[in-house]
Amino acid sequence: MADPDKKPLRRIARPYVADGPSGVSIRDRLKGLTAEDVKVLRLVGEHNGRLASRDLARRCRDGLGHSTDTWAARKRDLTADSSSRWAGSITAQTHDQWGLSRRAQWRHLQSLDAGICTLRHRLSLPIGEKGSKRQPGGYRSKKEWFHKARRLAILERAYERVSAEREAGRVSVVRGGRRLLKQRHNLTAAHKTLEQWRVEWEAARWFLTADGESGKRFGNETIRVTPDGEVGIKLPAPLAHLANARHGRYVLAAKVAFPHRGTEWCDRIAANRAVAYRIHLDVTRNRWYLDASWTRKDLPVVPLDALRAGGVVGVDTNADHLAAWRLDEHGNPIGAPCRFDYYLSGSATHRDAQVRHALTRLLRWARSTGMQAIAIEDLDFADSKTREKHGRGKRFRQLISGMPTGRLRARLLSMCAEAGIGVIAVDPAYTSVWGAEHWQKPLTGKNRKTSRHAAAAVAIGRRALGHAIRRRTAPPHDDQSDRRGHRTVQAGLRVRGREGNRPRVPGPRLQADGTGRSRNAVDQNVQDRSGRSAEHGFWQQGSLPLSL
Repeated sequence: MADPDKKPLRRIARPYVADGPSGVSIRDRLKGLTAEDVKVLRLVGEHNGRLASRDLARRCRDGLGHSTDTWAARKRDLTADSSSRWAGSITAQTHDQWGLSRRAQWRHLQSLDAGICTLRHRLSLPIGEKGSKRQPGGYRSKKEWFHKARRLAILERAYERVSAEREAGRVSVVRGGRRLLKQRHNLTAAHKTLEQWRVEWEAARWFLTADGESGKRFGNETIRVTPDGEVGIKLPAPLAHLANARHGRYVLAAKVAFPHRGTEWCDRIAANRAVAYRIHLDVTRNRWYLDASWTRKDLPVVPLDALRAGGVVGVDTNADHLAAWRLDEHGNPIGAPCRFDYYLSGSATHRDAQVRHALTRLLRWARSTGMQAIAIEDLDFADSKTREKHGRGKRFRQLISGMPTGRLRARLLSMCAEAGIGVIAVDPAYTSVWGAEHWQKPLTGKNRKTSRHAAAAVAIGRRALGHAIRRRTAPPHDDQSDRRGHRTVQAGLRVRGREGNRPRVPGPRLQADGTGRSRNAVDQNVQDRSGRSAEHGFWQQGSLPLSL
């Protein structure tokens, strides 16, 4: 009988091939800008930024009453103050911002609901009651119970407020970023002066983004970049007097080259295919940059069976390193495990560089081994970062929150697409537990100590290959299996192929009959296996001669 207190295993999803990146983005610095160029860029960015702020406020007022007619009316009003193409780029970004805030609002509601359910359950239990593997227990003291009761009331009020806002179609959006906005109230902690914050805040609210158009000259009429690297901008109507070229355009003195993916970019604009551009200022370095981006729809899709044919590299993601192990197509570990460290400290740019460097080393090692696929867990800690779920485990919550799952997934997919390596995403359920249980000890020897994370990498690789994580037990030590018993892990009685023909091993034999060894290995009737005709067939005995 099953143990009622034992938590049942959840259903494990099937592995799948992760889709590659849907777009490409490259960047180059605008070197050699004149004072007049900088002045024009600032004026255009400020003018379009004001229009974008006004359009976003109008879209938020429309709420759920938005329609194609209101969209057309907004674009028509913006066209009078800029141009039709600038108006199209502004309204498109406005809708993206509104939709992103709407999805974040729904995630916030889910997080509040999960916290409320956990608090209500624990508050209903007696103080000091122990929990089980399935449900948490009560709180430890009356003081903790009192504080959690107050927090429950706070979460319930927040849930009601956010629910009302969602039903009414209201969202909270900050052009320039909410993080930068909050720094204004505590400049000392941000290590910034008021002037520094003001410059960064204004630069973040500028709008110098133009969507591409296929069929137009060089793929973009608003911000046009020629194959020679010449950058021209279509000025808004109020700033047309600043033009230095025909048709109200301003050509910058700086030129771009795009060292990375420059050939692909040149081929694209030569065919007049759509390319989106964005000009922005790095306030810290006082440098101007130009980003070019486009969508990719011609990526080859490799089937899962084809990626499994040559084996995979199982990768276990941790807070400070990636643990990887190579597996063949049968799920057997090959060679020694590898560890790729990274340190998630400092600024966001430094953390991103650390993740990128670790993935670069991982891909180089994978390509050196000849592997065509990398297996990684499909991690999502959205429901595990709240303090209501883990209680006093503040360090554990910080550990989970610090793991760069989203950034690592995006980086890995883009880098693997360029390296020609497929990515197989697997369910992360029980990989660490089962990997340590079934693989950590067998893979540990005198000269190598296998970590729990390396064993988890083996479990991830086996799940990606379609094999069970649990390994076959060793055969009996004696020559006769009935002395010590059969293997504890065997194929089921009704599994097809459990009594199939054993493969013949080529090469010389050490027995007297030479190559004749195992000549009856494929004949199950001679071996007298269970379920064969030799055992259950009709047995006949010839008649004895009467002369005896």
